[in-house]
Amino acid sequence: MKIFAHRGSSGSFPENTQSAIEAALQCQVDGIEVDLQSTLDDFAVIHDTWLDRTTNGRGKVNSLTLAQVQQFDAGHGQVVPSLRQLLEWVNNQTLINLELKHTFALDKFVMQLETAISDGILSRENLLISSYDHHQLKWVKQHLPWVKIGALTSSIPLNYCEFAEHLNAYSVHLDKNFVNHEYVADAKQRGLKVYCYTVDKQEDIALMQALGVDGIFSNFPCKAKSFIELER
Repeated sequence: MKIFAHRGSSGSFPENTQSAIEAALQCQVDGIEVDLQSTLDDFAVIHDTWLDRTTNGRGKVNSLTLAQVQQFDAGHGQVVPSLRQLLEWVNNQTLINLELKHTFALDKFVMQLETAISDGILSRENLLISSYDHHQLKWVKQHLPWVKIGALTSSIPLNYCEFAEHLNAYSVHLDKNFVNHEYVADAKQRGLKVYCYTVDKQEDIALMQALGVDGIFSNFPCKAKSFIELER
C-alpha cells in the first residue's frame, strides 16, 4: 500500500510549505499531495480559499497576486509556495498529486506543467491531478490526454465508481469513512486505483490494508510508512 504525504508532512510541519515537503521527501514517501488555489496572476500551494487559517494574512487567495500572498507567514517563517517552486523542490523525486481547489485560468496551469516537463523537473509519470470538481478534471484530461486524474468524493454513490470511469480517471480518492469492500471491488473491476484520505491512526491504516486499498494520504507519512513496513 502506497503512502502519500497529505499536504506534505503536515502533522509535524506547516501544511503545504517547503519544510513539510522536504520532510516528506526525506522519508521517501510514494507521493506528496498538495492543494492548489489560483491567485490573480499565478497558482499558490495552499488549501483554503481564505488566508487566515494557515497564514497571518487576511483575505481571499484569489483576490491577491502571488507576490502579495507570499508576504505572509505560513508558519515558522515559511511562505506559501508557488506551483513552480513546489515542482522545483520535488524535482521528480516522487509523484506529485496536485489537488485543484478554487482554480481558474487552467490553460495557464497546463502551460506551467508542460514547461516544467520541458525543463526536466517534472515527468508525466510523476504527476496526478485530483479534484472534487469533476468538470475541471474533465477539462484537464481533454487538454492533457496523457495525464493521470484522480476523482475525489466523500460519498458512496449508488453506482459506486461509475463517475470516475466516465472521467477516464486513473484513481478514485475516497474518504476513509466512506469506503467498504464493495466500493473497492467496484473500483478494481473498473481498473481504478483506490486512494483514501486522511489516514493517520494505526487501526485505520490496518483497516485500509484489509480492504485492499492501493494507497493512503497521511498527515504523518513517516509514521504510516514505518507501520506498513512493520506489518510486512
